Amino acid sequence: MFDRARLKLTLWYLLIVMLISTAFSIVIYKVLTKEFERFARIQRLRIEGRIFEKRPILPHTIDPELVRETKKRLGVMLILVNAGIVVLSGATGYFLAGRTLAPIQEMVDEQNRFISDASHELKTPLTSLKTAMEVFLRNKNYTHEEAKTLIAENIQEVNKLQHLSEELLHLAYYEKPTNNTLSEICNLDSIIVHAIKKVSPIAKQKRMTIVNRFDTETVHIRGNKDALVNLFVILLDNAIKYTPAKTTITITARKTTTHIALSITDQGIGISEKDIPHIFNRFYRADTSRSKIDGYGLGLAIAQKIVDAHKGSIQVKSMVQKESTFTVTLPTL
Repeated sequence: MFDRARLKLTLWYLLIVMLISTAFSIVIYKVLTKEFERFARIQRLRIEGRIFEKRPILPHTIDPELVRETKKRLGVMLILVNAGIVVLSGATGYFLAGRTLAPIQEMVDEQNRFISDASHELKTPLTSLKTAMEVFLRNKNYTHEEAKTLIAENIQEVNKLQHLSEELLHLAYYEKPTNNTLSEICNLDSIIVHAIKKVSPIAKQKRMTIVNRFDTETVHIRGNKDALVNLFVILLDNAIKYTPAKTTITITARKTTTHIALSITDQGIGISEKDIPHIFNRFYRADTSRSKIDGYGLGLAIAQKIVDAHKGSIQVKSMVQKESTFTVTLPTL
């Protein structure tokens, strides 16, 4: 599809250039031929003694055949020049068409991958729900308690689907440039406190402690407050998920004149070196020890989009079965 579009766009570039070049060449040809004819007429008048009568007349004139030959050579030269312009414009147009369509192709490919990945992730729980209900309907001997159990299990699957759909909507939202306007001046320490409050119930269930060592002076950044809260909720939630009970998650900060780097360190199962380059990809699940935990691999992809929208960066350092540290660096005011 894009190859055909590239060729069509190249042809349009070429057509526009050729129309301009041809029109320009016609104007040049007409102007120069008129100048040749005017020059020949003046020379003829001089010889006939109608102009500059007091000066001696030189015994020569311009051969009309020479004028015709000059016009012909001019026409050939302009045709050759236009042919060169066609070749050069075609090559340049093809290159520019490729550069023009590249971001569109990347966006469409990204959208197609998104649809494919989302369809795959939605298919599994839907199939599970359908199969369970079909089996239940075929068997007339289910008791009331068994029916309640089936409904409870189905509700869990529906909750997973709801969670997946919400994450997909979040990801789609943050991928739209118009939704990433950084219009608010945000107090970063209050954002961290808000994020900690949101994940505290989950941490308490696992009897985990979140230590906030973000003890720098008040830091302000320009951004979207809700998106930033969501960013740190995702990182803290991941730390809680992949960390054993009764352990500690630590938040630290390092400030420079232009940026603030916030690090979230857990004492969890870690991430293998081969998985680190891929963990921010949509639907990517790392090794089997991490894939046993509920989730769809969208959280870090959303976090990456939020960080990118705030013109920041996110890095991870990890040691398997020991700890992981996610560091978010954001520009400050």
